[in-house]
Amino acid sequence: METLKLKINPALNLCALRETFQNRGRVRVTDFLDGDAPALLYRHLRQRQDWVHVVNSGSKLFELDRATLQSMSAQQREALDQAVYRGARAGFQYRYETIRVPDDPKVREQSVDPLARFAEWMSFGEGREFACEILGNESVHFADAQATAYAPGDFLTAHDDGVAGKNRLAAYVLGLTPGWRVEWGGLLLFHHGSGQIEGVAPELNTINLFAVPQQHSVSEVTRAAAYRRYSITGWLRTSG
Repeated sequence: METLKLKINPALNLCALRETFQNRGRVRVTDFLDGDAPALLYRHLRQRQDWVHVVNSGSKLFELDRATLQSMSAQQREALDQAVYRGARAGFQYRYETIRVPDDPKVREQSVDPLARFAEWMSFGEGREFACEILGNESVHFADAQATAYAPGDFLTAHDDGVAGKNRLAAYVLGLTPGWRVEWGGLLLFHHGSGQIEGVAPELNTINLFAVPQQHSVSEVTRAAAYRRYSITGWLRTSG
């Protein structure tokens, strides 16, 4: 991969973005990064082969690498699908692929993985400075990160990210998918109650920041999608 240079777009109006976040509890920032970093990250994620398929059953997490998935019979895949959809009918359910970034700063510092570089930049670099400015809060101590890929049939049902002891101030989703069509699904949905929602489509080099807790979900990606929905997601956390 070419050298990854992470730099905030200098044309962004930080005052306006901060005002939007303060008024609404979230903000969508287009043209977030300057230069070719978004395109490089997108190509990198498409080339990675170490994705792990994650799915839950209640509070239990199950992880399957691509080789394991490919070795499953048609009957086994159908059984997995049915179990996932049963879980989504009445409870919290998810299915997507992930590449996690270690939380340990020393491991990140020694890693050549571009995802680790991004996580370090969001924790201690210009990315953290940007987040503190938009949130109006200097207590951001750390950013965790994972790459996510949603293929047809993948989704994430409603939840609010509020987990005791995690010290999450806000969540972020950096979109890394060019040319995505709304009809393909994979929308980030914010739930307002009484059946009202606000949805945003995936877009390359667009980051969504939203306060925790806040009810949201990711709609199912349809079979019409030409490729996976890629992003880097995580939470901005305090030290406790």
